[in-house]
Amino acid sequence: MAKKEYSFYPGCSSERKASASNYMVSVEAMCKTLDVKLNEIPDWNCCGASIGYAEGGELPRHIMNARNIALSESNNPGQDIVATCAACWLGTKETQERVAHSGELLADINSILGAAGLKYEGRQPVRHMFEVLIEDLGYDALKQPVVKPLEGVKIAGYVGCQTNRPFGVAGESFENPKYLDKLTEIMGAEPVEKYDQKVTCCGGALAFSEPEKSQAQIKKIIESAYDFGADMIVTPCPVCQMNTEVYQGQINKKYGTKFNIPVVYYSQLMTVAYGGTAKEAGLDGNIIRATKLEEIAAKK
Repeated sequence: MAKKEYSFYPGCSSERKASASNYMVSVEAMCKTLDVKLNEIPDWNCCGASIGYAEGGELPRHIMNARNIALSESNNPGQDIVATCAACWLGTKETQERVAHSGELLADINSILGAAGLKYEGRQPVRHMFEVLIEDLGYDALKQPVVKPLEGVKIAGYVGCQTNRPFGVAGESFENPKYLDKLTEIMGAEPVEKYDQKVTCCGGALAFSEPEKSQAQIKKIIESAYDFGADMIVTPCPVCQMNTEVYQGQINKKYGTKFNIPVVYYSQLMTVAYGGTAKEAGLDGNIIRATKLEEIAAKK
């Protein structure tokens, strides 16, 4: 039996063959090393993160999240719900918080879910994978499996906004969260302590609807990493990763910059430091190659 077991909500972007499937690959490798078992919620659905932009209304979004929680409660009882996607974690946790304080919303949700033979209880905590790593395992335990320290690599920890507010990671500052810096350090790399854009919003879905605004934000995030000498950026959010990586070419064309900085997930750093191959770390799924990580992974 695994040391830790959780009810796992992959989310649309992180599932296999989706835009952040390399995140899922590296999470699986990381969890195998840490003896963590993720029990996927059967028949899970989208968290509804995009519904707000499409003016789909509050109730449909909460119904979608409540359905996932109800499925988890019936299939993985007694296990905390864990998400790797910041938007999925935030949306699911928000629904749980709102339902806990509204008998009317609870009644509406169970009336609708009842037609599908489901019932929402809301008793399972909803957590981001990073909360599990820090709170359940701890930095000392995360450091123990390191066999290939990421020496000589300077990393800017980009937390983003969804993983930071309104809930965030317990004990961390909203203005200057340090957990990515701490993780970077115990993996043997050098955190860019003065990186000043770690909680700046990447623009999210504005990348589609108002790209000029989003790209102006992304430029600040990347430029700051360069200014402080970072070799790469690390993030816990699939949307942050996608926006800061995919749009570098367009930003270069618009602003005359020459950005080409890798943007990776914390789980990719950990998998390489734990001795995993570049493929096991999902590095083949990055658009901008993290060559320094690939080189470390290739060492015998």
